[in-house]
Amino acid sequence: MVLLNANLVLEDAPWAVVLFIWVLIVTMYISKFFYNLAKKHGFSDHSSTYFGRKVIHILAGGLVAFLLPFLFHEPILPLIMASLLSIAVYIPHKTGKLYYWFQDPTNLYEVDFTIAWGLMAFFLWFLDKSYWLATVPILFMSWGDGVTGIVRNFRYKRRVKGWEGSLAMLITCIPIGAIAGWAGLASAFVATAAEKQKYIDDNIAVPLVTVAILVIAKLLFPWLVHSLY
Repeated sequence: MVLLNANLVLEDAPWAVVLFIWVLIVTMYISKFFYNLAKKHGFSDHSSTYFGRKVIHILAGGLVAFLLPFLFHEPILPLIMASLLSIAVYIPHKTGKLYYWFQDPTNLYEVDFTIAWGLMAFFLWFLDKSYWLATVPILFMSWGDGVTGIVRNFRYKRRVKGWEGSLAMLITCIPIGAIAGWAGLASAFVATAAEKQKYIDDNIAVPLVTVAILVIAKLLFPWLVHSLY
C-alpha cells in the first residue's frame, strides 16, 4: 500500500505554508495582543498568560483543524507542521526563554497540545480520509477547552475547574460531536468530564477518551458513527 500520493502532497503544500504562517502570527502576535489586553484590564500575569494560550487553542489549533477536511488530502504535512511547532514551543522551556504571553514555566501543556494535535491528524486519517474523524477530537481539545478556559478565567481570574467552564465546553462540543453521529455526541459528554478532572493534562485526557470512543465505534459499531461530510 502506498502511504503517500506525492501529487496530493504537493497540492496540499501551499495550504500548509499559509496555515503555518497563520499559526505563527496567532502565536507571536495575536495571542500577545490579548495577553497585553488582559493585563491592561487588571488580570494577573498568570491569568493573562492563560488568555494568550486559549487564543492559540481557538484561532490556531482549532481553525486549522476545522479546515483540514476542506484543504488537505494527505496526513504528512499536518504532522510535520505540528512536529515543528512542538519543537518550537519545547525549546523555550529548556533554555528558560519562555514566550511569557502563553507559556507557563510550571508545565508543558502547550507541548502536549501540539503533539496530540499532530498525532490525531495523522493516525485518524487512516481510518477516515475525509479528516472529520480527526477533526472532532481536535476541536474538542481546541475550541471546547479554549472556550472553557476563557469562561473560567473571566469568572475566577485564575485557573479553576469551575462548573461554568464545563458547561461552556459541553455546549461547544455537542454540535461538534454531532458531526460524528451518536458516538460523537457521547464523546462530547465524556470529553467534558475528562477536561474537568485535575490529574492528567486535559490536552492528553480529552483527545485520549474522545479518540477511544470514536475509534471503537468506527471499528465495532459503525452505525453509531455517521458524518455530515
